Amino acid sequence: MAGFSVGEDDFEVDGRPVRVLSGALHYFRVHEEQWGHRLAMLRAMGLNCVETYVPWNLHEPRPGELRDVAALGRFLDAARAAGLWAIVRPGPYICAEWENGGLPHWLTGPLGSRVRTRDAAFLAAVDRWFAALLPQVVERQCDRGGPVIMVQVENEYGSYGSDQVYLRHLADGLRGLGVSVPLFTSDGPDDHMLTGGAVPGVLATVNFGSGARGAFESLRRHRPKGPLMCMEFWCGWFDHWGADHVVRDPEDAAGALREILECGASVNLYMAHGGTSFGGWAGANRAGVLHDGVLEPDVTSYDYDAPIDEHGRPTEKFWRFREVLAEYAQGPLPEVPERPAALAAPVSAALTSYAPLDVVMDALGSAEGEYAVPPTFEELDVDRGLVRYSVDVPGPRQPYPLRAAGLRDRAVVYVDGVRAGVLTEDEPVLAEPVAGPARVELWVESLGRVNYGPRTGEPKGVTGGLLHERQYLHGVRARALRLDAFDDAEAVRAVPSQDLPEDASADASEGAAGLYRGVFEVAGAGDAELELPGWTRGFVWVNGFALGRYWSAGPQRSLYVPGPVLREGRNEVWVLETEGAGEPRVRLA
Repeated sequence: MAGFSVGEDDFEVDGRPVRVLSGALHYFRVHEEQWGHRLAMLRAMGLNCVETYVPWNLHEPRPGELRDVAALGRFLDAARAAGLWAIVRPGPYICAEWENGGLPHWLTGPLGSRVRTRDAAFLAAVDRWFAALLPQVVERQCDRGGPVIMVQVENEYGSYGSDQVYLRHLADGLRGLGVSVPLFTSDGPDDHMLTGGAVPGVLATVNFGSGARGAFESLRRHRPKGPLMCMEFWCGWFDHWGADHVVRDPEDAAGALREILECGASVNLYMAHGGTSFGGWAGANRAGVLHDGVLEPDVTSYDYDAPIDEHGRPTEKFWRFREVLAEYAQGPLPEVPERPAALAAPVSAALTSYAPLDVVMDALGSAEGEYAVPPTFEELDVDRGLVRYSVDVPGPRQPYPLRAAGLRDRAVVYVDGVRAGVLTEDEPVLAEPVAGPARVELWVESLGRVNYGPRTGEPKGVTGGLLHERQYLHGVRARALRLDAFDDAEAVRAVPSQDLPEDASADASEGAAGLYRGVFEVAGAGDAELELPGWTRGFVWVNGFALGRYWSAGPQRSLYVPGPVLREGRNEVWVLETEGAGEPRVRLA
């Protein structure tokens, strides 16, 4: 396809009007061996295009340390093989219910609110990143025989800022790096969002979940000409830990989709297939109209109540959407692919070794340093993981309240080696006062950096100091345990541990936080769900693959295990429990 372009009223291919029927599918939320199946499911639903974000922090976890940027190129090749066009949204900010909205912690830490602006240090980092990333896109544009038909400038910028110098720098930079296909922006349909996020000369699109006619009327007030497109049709929604599971009625969603298409518009289903925020990469929101309230961390599953569920199976919404989209298809729709293979038989796997958190920190954590005040996660170079803060309360002195000011997000506290309670952002004061002298340890966990709104990029850890009564405690020792330390399987296996009997109860390790390991046999590998009844909160790896966070707070009760992760025969499982373990056993079904 040589010529995809933006006409006065429609998208065009070689001068002929076309409608883009797209679905969001994030390559980084789907196991690579399953891309082909999921893309075929999009085709079978009636779509002709796939859209994906690109998470900067996943691909550059430390400055200049690039990790598998070529994954985007492989995904775009898979889209072309599936007969789909592709829309790429490279950010640098992506939202996506992803840690920090895709921005690296090593950038938001020092820059703070200067990110997503014309700030010279931020632009220099973005320019370096785009120079590394964009070749994966440029060589796969439709005018070079590839699938890419459009590339986005920033993401919903009008919900955040109004820096037109910044947006113009991004647009010009994309062109300068060889992007020749149409550029676009996407924003909510409110006036302030469109005036803040749109760029003169660049196609503007809108995002919404219903009310297409009103949304497009708003867009037309700002852009009288150009194709209409809903770049994010929110056909489902995401879940927060501790809240109810969110669903949308399939008929209601299908009716909203039909309204978009009856307006003559193109559409991108957000999400067509949500997948999973593997590896602890789920982000968080702030509650309230202004997104400045209590923290609402996102669950690991990104099922999104999408038409194709987390396992890649068609839902009732899939069939309703297929009926609507078939009316706009060029010919009959492809057959729906077979469902992915599921685990042949349930497995109950004993966790037969245990290492306390202190031992895990000694083996896999950073060196300990001493600081005047508690360093943040960003200052300790922690994207995902734990930080252990230690401080001495001078004495003798009478008991006073102990407070972790500016705590983000959750701390398990030990006083003289005895667990004393759990602190949170909303409850940062220990229930029982602490007398001195005493040694206090706080194991602080980030529940996900904010990915949307004015508090995107806020620091994690004990950000306001440790206080005993009104007195700051200084000389704080800190060391970090990053989750990517578990990428080194040999190092994890070498962590000193104690054996647990295969029939052990939770009493065998006293339900303690720490690293639990076990092996199990599989006959008939396939997609599975992993359950940890009675456990509190932590992370799981199967055969070295990081499934993500579990938490008894719900609503998510199990973790998705992609079939390609499991092996016929012997398999290995690790569980890092951060608060309180249950029976040392995992279940796969």
